[in-house]
Amino acid sequence: MSIEIEINGEKQQFSSGVSISEVMKKMEIDENKWVGARVEGKVVDFWHNIREDSQISLIKRDSDEGLLLVRHTAAHVLAEAVQSIFPEAKVTIGPVIENGFYYDFDFERGFTPEDLEKIESKMQEIISENRKMARKTVSRAEAIKTFEKDGETYKVEIINDLPKNDDITIYSQEKWYDLCKGPHVPNTALIKVFKLTSSAGAYWRGNENNQMLQRIYGTAFWDRKALKKHLNQLEEAKKRDHRKLGKELDLFSFHDDIGPGLILWHPKGAKIRRTIEDFWRDEHEKFGYEILFTPHMAKLDLWKISGHVDFYRENMFSPMDVENSEYQIKPMNCPFHILIYKSKLRSYRDLPLRWAEIGTVYRYERSGVLHGLLRVRGFSQDDAHIFCRPDQIQDEVAGVLELTLSFLKTFGFDDYEIFLSTRPKKFVGSEENWDKATDAIRMALEGKGLSYEVDEGGGAFYGPKIDLKIKDVLGRAWQCSTVQVDFNLPERFEMSFAGEDNSRHTPIMIHRAIFGSIERFFGILIEHYGGAFPLWLSPEQVRIANISDEQIDYCEEIYTSLKSKGINVEKDFRNEKLGYKVREAQLMKVPYMLVVGDNEVDQKTVSVRKYSEKKMNSMTIDDFSSKILDEISLYN
Repeated sequence: MSIEIEINGEKQQFSSGVSISEVMKKMEIDENKWVGARVEGKVVDFWHNIREDSQISLIKRDSDEGLLLVRHTAAHVLAEAVQSIFPEAKVTIGPVIENGFYYDFDFERGFTPEDLEKIESKMQEIISENRKMARKTVSRAEAIKTFEKDGETYKVEIINDLPKNDDITIYSQEKWYDLCKGPHVPNTALIKVFKLTSSAGAYWRGNENNQMLQRIYGTAFWDRKALKKHLNQLEEAKKRDHRKLGKELDLFSFHDDIGPGLILWHPKGAKIRRTIEDFWRDEHEKFGYEILFTPHMAKLDLWKISGHVDFYRENMFSPMDVENSEYQIKPMNCPFHILIYKSKLRSYRDLPLRWAEIGTVYRYERSGVLHGLLRVRGFSQDDAHIFCRPDQIQDEVAGVLELTLSFLKTFGFDDYEIFLSTRPKKFVGSEENWDKATDAIRMALEGKGLSYEVDEGGGAFYGPKIDLKIKDVLGRAWQCSTVQVDFNLPERFEMSFAGEDNSRHTPIMIHRAIFGSIERFFGILIEHYGGAFPLWLSPEQVRIANISDEQIDYCEEIYTSLKSKGINVEKDFRNEKLGYKVREAQLMKVPYMLVVGDNEVDQKTVSVRKYSEKKMNSMTIDDFSSKILDEISLYN
């Protein structure tokens, strides 16, 4: 069969199944200037076979897309280097991740920093040999035979789990090969600079019931300047790690006696959480939402109706028996809000209904993927559901976007990316409803003047969605806010409203979260601010320190005055030197410290020292109170 291929604006006819490399040779394009290609939006390598009419754009060296291919090849070079030094190590998987790559090995012990140095040297040797990469497609039987002979049991397991109609491809770098779908760069010499950054344990396929593997993380860049910048960011990220700062600032903790992924909020962390939640509820009420509260569990039958038992069971905790009925601790809040909707007849005049809840849910996350506050088993979603008519989708999504952007700006996030995910191959609902909903979402985004990327086919099976990724102070992207249109649950629960024509109609359900979860957002906030929260969020806004016991009475007056105004104030009247008290307040990242000596008592003033600043300013307590109350009010 003949197909038409357009590459860099030029079109030619080819036979179906032709590789990009063959296309480039026929069209006399120098492969040395390029490292890969994008075919109909997908990044591929030169071995990729084209089976239908396609538009191809070539990927330049020194490009971000090219870097993805380089990093994937670097992961293979890492695996070869490890097996060269430690032949007993078995290989598993080695994907590209954000800003780098990793490879997991079945090895008897963890890799040490000294091991990583040896592995890096071996990798450099392989890279300098300018090994050519090659791909071949093999039968399932041949692939299994090959990897069984090598003793690579994990590869055999992967092959057996592949869909029957999948091509099985093996990439080699001359002396070493790996089961892989690609894509890769043409040769190892294109890996210009790289660094192995760390090692850690990881369960096979993220399941704690499986073998513990040893993971090596690495990264690669086109030049040393970019690598150095990245390594500096990694060091800064370590300083900002929310797990480290959470302990140092006494915000939260985890305990084996309770179980992994379950959080204890300490007084200071709880104070910040309460501030966030109070702000969240107040702002939602301003935007026309009503606040709900729902139970932590329900009869299992509810989750059968919702479909969670069929599609989400592996992420749900086991049900419990209560008086001969099975109850399920809730993984979602959605069904509860639906039942409130169904508690009475609804009219088209009642819609939209906007209901919001900070509802705690529980999900069975495997211990191998738990990560501080960012991945836990018990967490509180800042959940909201909007029930509306189809003609109201655009306005409701626009309102959600307005509220979301207002929230993120308040918490210090002005940089973000927006993605619109459209209908996947498998979906519920009619194509007409999908098209209407997708158009409504698109018009809401454009009506707000927001730039977005389209993720074709990336929608959930039940409706199109918007995902918003915020960027922190280090430029790292975090998935938080989401808006999802749902055709599925209203039908499953037989929801309805009386239309203007007096007949029954099915409402549209919009799922919406701004933070994603309070816990995860709090972890992001800690790292974004490095623990030095803005004044309005700080659990301790002011600390009063005396120089000697003679000032304690006056300090108590100041404390009472500030406390009465709703300011988070603490006192440090310990018999310690002032320098020690100042250093400790700085370590706890207290925004303002008030130092009181004999002069301050005589003049009825305080010496004000701001966090991270050395100079102190003298002012009256009334002036100081007005100053910080004005600063706090900017967010309220």
